[in-house]
Amino acid sequence: MNTSSPRVLSLIPPMTQLNTPYPSTAYITGFLRTRGVDAVQADLALALVLQLFTAKGLDAIRERALAQPEADRSGSVHAFLDQFARYRSTIAPVIRFLQGGDSTLAHRIAARELLPEGPRFNALEVYVDAELGEEGGDPLAWAFGALGVQDKARHLATLYLNDLADVLRDAVDERFAFVRYAESLASSQPSFDPMADALAAPFTLVDEVLHTLTLATLAEHKPDVVLLSVPFPGALYAALRIAQTIKAHNPQITIALGGGFVNTELRELAEPRVFHFVDYVTLDAGERPLLALLEHLQGKRSKQRLVRTFVREEDTGAVRYINFVEPDVSFEDIGTPTWDGLPLDKYLSLLDMLNPMHRLWSDGRWNKLTVAHGCYWKKCSFCDVSLDYISRYETASASTLADRMEAIVNETGQTGFHFVDEAAPPKALKALADELLRRQLPVSWWGNIRFEKTFTPELCQVLADSGCIAMSGGLEVASDRLLTLMKKGVSIEQVARVTKGFSDAGILVHAYLMYGFPTQTVQDTVDSLEYVRQLFENGCIQSGFFHRFSCTVHSPVGLDPAAYGIELIPLPEVTFAKNDIGFIDPTGVDHDALGVGLRKAIYNYMHGIGLDEDVRGWFSHLHEPVPRTRVKKRFVERALELQERG
Repeated sequence: MNTSSPRVLSLIPPMTQLNTPYPSTAYITGFLRTRGVDAVQADLALALVLQLFTAKGLDAIRERALAQPEADRSGSVHAFLDQFARYRSTIAPVIRFLQGGDSTLAHRIAARELLPEGPRFNALEVYVDAELGEEGGDPLAWAFGALGVQDKARHLATLYLNDLADVLRDAVDERFAFVRYAESLASSQPSFDPMADALAAPFTLVDEVLHTLTLATLAEHKPDVVLLSVPFPGALYAALRIAQTIKAHNPQITIALGGGFVNTELRELAEPRVFHFVDYVTLDAGERPLLALLEHLQGKRSKQRLVRTFVREEDTGAVRYINFVEPDVSFEDIGTPTWDGLPLDKYLSLLDMLNPMHRLWSDGRWNKLTVAHGCYWKKCSFCDVSLDYISRYETASASTLADRMEAIVNETGQTGFHFVDEAAPPKALKALADELLRRQLPVSWWGNIRFEKTFTPELCQVLADSGCIAMSGGLEVASDRLLTLMKKGVSIEQVARVTKGFSDAGILVHAYLMYGFPTQTVQDTVDSLEYVRQLFENGCIQSGFFHRFSCTVHSPVGLDPAAYGIELIPLPEVTFAKNDIGFIDPTGVDHDALGVGLRKAIYNYMHGIGLDEDVRGWFSHLHEPVPRTRVKKRFVERALELQERG
């Protein structure tokens, strides 16, 4: 190793996002460069997909598919083999189209005559509820109309890629997925055994391609230190495959593992086999641990003075956590993220779910940025409020944030920003909006907030004037009783008024919704859906999504289950990943069955369908009748009228 000035390579492993780089390496690379470190980055998630989805890549997939016994082939594999010539001839044009390189191809794709269609296209016929929607005609007409050719084509091209991903899963690597790649090997997995077995198995085609890409990246950048950023459990398997290749090729390269998954699930790591692949595992904000690690590797700091770092002791083989306490680098001083070295023109703008907010997450290359570190509220009982990424709240000045945005626009040529805060603070957003307006900086931005009363209609308009195009926020369970239990600090009336203010300012509003919270009854669920129906009906929200509540060990619910009326199911011995934990709710409600109706309702509401129907109709599949809602029919309407009078 070059101990005088080690070269640091930060890698994004498969799979994270395909439309835009995950920001962790951009932040770390930008920060390290401010400290004089020779830092570079690469996105192997994008590189893997672009290598597999070529004519040559499809040839290799076909070879594996043909090796399967015919009786074992899935419908996706059969469709792929039957239409292989069309897949092979269209894959390059489709990728180029999704990269923004050939917009005129949209007309042929939208006509549904160019692309082969596998099982994923069957969903086009069932988007809208059969009883409430209209029959016949173009099943996508309601979504794109006569003029939305580009969007329609992008959606069809995304279905085409999803068909191919299914073929990869069914014929090549049963763990493959665009987002949740091999997730079960990592997510809340108490033992490392399943991961160890997978890593000891012969390479799949996907592994072979990743192996080749890793060696090529090492040859290009010649790093002394490799940082593997693992934001999600679906990125850990590939990260360790990358590490495996690096260790076999050049064991002198130091490898460190960090990121959101590590910070959440590996806090009690005691599994020494992880260190067959990596040398160090760091927790929480990476700046200070990395500075300490680089000083250690340069002989300027002893191992005992590492910061928030797991190591394996050479003499005993045991895992040891070292945390020499030093102040973290302030949010004001972390510098500006850089996307230098990432192929910004190669990312794929996908249009997967026909949900306006989900579209923002997967379509377009957004510059990801944070307004603040942590959450200013940090009270929600379902959230990991005990962890650093929530609990340590720090802000930067509006001028600093605007400087970062200007620098990023100049570097990338892209003026769209996604603020990835857990909950962006109103005061900081107002200051930033004022600064953007003062500088007349033409940007578009969106992010996540709490629907609190500070967001007045006047502030909403200022945010819109500065470039805000969308806001998401947690309504969770639309029940004042449960919102109080959750410590959300908002009421249904308040949410109605705040969301209406955003909508009236022309800002898209998405509501995070939750079901299955402790002590939530069927009556609570029906009432919650009625509130949601009224919010759509009155133009307060335009988008929403129901998530099933999951209890985590770091949340207030997981730390004090008795306060929420539940009993935790004891975990087995954990030496590896620890996060989700099962629980017994005395209400005994079948939330999975209710979830089917909730998801069906929200999907139709987003398209203006069924808003005048009794909400009980969405649960017609249940064996037991559901109760009538207790919510007054004009509750939201009257809440808005009271605001106008006030």
